[in-house]
Amino acid sequence: MKTSVIGYPRIGKDRELKFASEKYFKGEISESELNATAAAIREGNLKAQKAAGIDFISSNDFSFYDNVLDTAVLFNVIPARYTDLGLSALDTYFAMARGYQGEKGNVKALAMKKWFNTNYHYLVPEIDDSTEVKLTGSKPVDEYKEAASLGVNTKVAVTGPFTFLKLLRYTGSKSISDYASVFAAEYVKLISEVANACAEWIEFDEPYLVHDLSAEDIKIFKDIYNTILGSKGDVKVLIQTYFGDIRDIYSEVTALAFDGIGLDFIEGKKTLELVKTNGFPADKLLFAGVVNGKNIWKNNYEKTLNIIDEIKSAGVESIVINTSCSLLHVPYTLASETKLTDEYKKHFAFAQEKLPELVEIASLAVNKDEAVLEANKKLHESRVNAYDAKVQERVKNIKDSDYTRLPEFAEREKIQKARFNLPLFPTTTIGSFPQTADVRKNRQDFRKGNISEEEYVNFNKNKIAECIKLQEEIGLDVLVHGEFERNDMVEYFGEHLEGYLFTEKAWVQSYGTRCVKPPFIWGDVSRKEAITVKWSAYAKSCTDKEVKGMLTGPVTILNWSFPREDISIKESTLQIALAIRDEVLDLEANGINIIQIDEAALREKLPLRKSDWYSEYLDWAIPAFRLVASGVKPETQIHTHMCYSEFTDIIPAIDAMDADVITFEASRSDLLILDSLKGNNFKTEVGPGVYDIHSPRVPSVDEIVTALTKMRAKIDDSKLWVNPDCGLKTRGNEETVKSLKNLVEAAKSLR
Repeated sequence: MKTSVIGYPRIGKDRELKFASEKYFKGEISESELNATAAAIREGNLKAQKAAGIDFISSNDFSFYDNVLDTAVLFNVIPARYTDLGLSALDTYFAMARGYQGEKGNVKALAMKKWFNTNYHYLVPEIDDSTEVKLTGSKPVDEYKEAASLGVNTKVAVTGPFTFLKLLRYTGSKSISDYASVFAAEYVKLISEVANACAEWIEFDEPYLVHDLSAEDIKIFKDIYNTILGSKGDVKVLIQTYFGDIRDIYSEVTALAFDGIGLDFIEGKKTLELVKTNGFPADKLLFAGVVNGKNIWKNNYEKTLNIIDEIKSAGVESIVINTSCSLLHVPYTLASETKLTDEYKKHFAFAQEKLPELVEIASLAVNKDEAVLEANKKLHESRVNAYDAKVQERVKNIKDSDYTRLPEFAEREKIQKARFNLPLFPTTTIGSFPQTADVRKNRQDFRKGNISEEEYVNFNKNKIAECIKLQEEIGLDVLVHGEFERNDMVEYFGEHLEGYLFTEKAWVQSYGTRCVKPPFIWGDVSRKEAITVKWSAYAKSCTDKEVKGMLTGPVTILNWSFPREDISIKESTLQIALAIRDEVLDLEANGINIIQIDEAALREKLPLRKSDWYSEYLDWAIPAFRLVASGVKPETQIHTHMCYSEFTDIIPAIDAMDADVITFEASRSDLLILDSLKGNNFKTEVGPGVYDIHSPRVPSVDEIVTALTKMRAKIDDSKLWVNPDCGLKTRGNEETVKSLKNLVEAAKSLR
């Protein structure tokens, strides 16, 4: 059997792309120097896969920022506000991704959303009636030729036309049906260029097929691919799906003239059933996604080979062993981890380690080696230190009443209005303040033992005091301590919880140059000690204003960690919820009257099919949040925050979280969430973000007033809070202060 990888991480083994890009943004290196870094990363990726013996290696899986954005640029889907800036092609690209503020203009970035059910974010392309859709770029062919020059034969990977059309934001009078034939014709041109470059395979990534599809969706898909496949010539076409199964369109996909079909056997609950029930065409290659591209555990060979055997029993003979999705979602290599002991490391496989797994599985599927299988089985049985009977018993003893907070919201709201006496349109931030170089150095020096704990604490206290004073001077109503002690909103909490493991360099791209280092849930989770109390209590002592205690919620901690595979996600989340509940009650006992429990990633693990939303996720994820907050007094105000996902269709579930105040990302999506809030009679007080913190540009007072005016048309004044989209950790001090001053001025002008 042959092997295939859908895509490979692109940030560089040591985040080389991140650092080079940031230097380019600052004008410290040239475009050619940035391109040289990118070329070196691509070369390393290709050679690593070739050396491991992978047969189907992808080219064009690299991106400076985002593959969907690359596709938009490839087909000239570039809004006029960016081309009008008159920038170079690369700078126009980055303006779409990051926004632009300078001598040539001031424009916001494209909207940003979560990529299906992952923590990766994609840029949402915009198309209007004046857009001339045409193949203008050559990136896919250029990167194929680059790989060929290195002696690596690749399949050219491109975002598929159907998925691209479904992800587009249509700002004119035309809709997806108006553009389907136009894009199909341009994709035919792309195939022609790929053929001219002598590529054998082109891969069209179509993850949108795992959604619920309408009859119109299916017709559009078929029309597009009938056009494309009718003109493919000698180029072989692989349609690659992932993140679920394609139950709504399996028969149509297998009937079309694809040469290969990629199916996900990890997250695709019905994929194996579809193959066994409906069969699989003998004239096509099945790219079987049996190696998990989203998690870091070693493959369980016995389970995987059982799946392959069942595929074979359905009469499928031409099988390629594939990753379930791109390896973009896991770290580069375990080789960078020097502090994790071998006792732990032997259980993990990052991107590089998954390559020999693919090859070994392909070999075992043909000739089973009992010694290898037995060793793999023993490995998966050896995690005896992962279980804690006390934690498991506590979860079992959760009562239905533990999920309910009393009194009900309407009564709590009156109590809290009287207690806090905040002005109309109260202003606040989401939590973090800029993590400047001295803040990062203080944390690193303490970790390395270069400074004492007392020095570390005193530095942070000084930063907290400065941050409180700054917020008072700016005029914010509800203050935060700034989170100078935190490296990451999940990793920081994980470090104070039993059951977690941490890495040095297991970085994963979240968006653009933003990388995260998700911790690993190794075993049962409980709280070791109070986590945030001393910092919040100190901040409270520095001011007469209210200070929010800042916590990360259980669903987000779970979703932004690499989860266990030996127990359910629900059980892991409830363990974390009990630990954070303990922290909430400690904060309240120490005089913190407003507590924010962030659930930024609530949407992330939401099943992609609506029919599964409640039965498989929301029916326990929402109660898990309520479990965290249900023990506080009526006068304690519970906030939560959510960002960069589509929330409009789960507004009733979010309201059911029973928080007192919920802040949302809203500025990049042009406040589209407001209609849903109004339509669902959203009871919770709400703070839709008034400006985008993921862009360095400073919003004007007028811009924020305009946003707030739109909000007031949909949200009652008494329920409207004023805040940025998200935390300010990644921003600089100067732009942060200017933006917050404008935010406060806008709120005051409305009062």
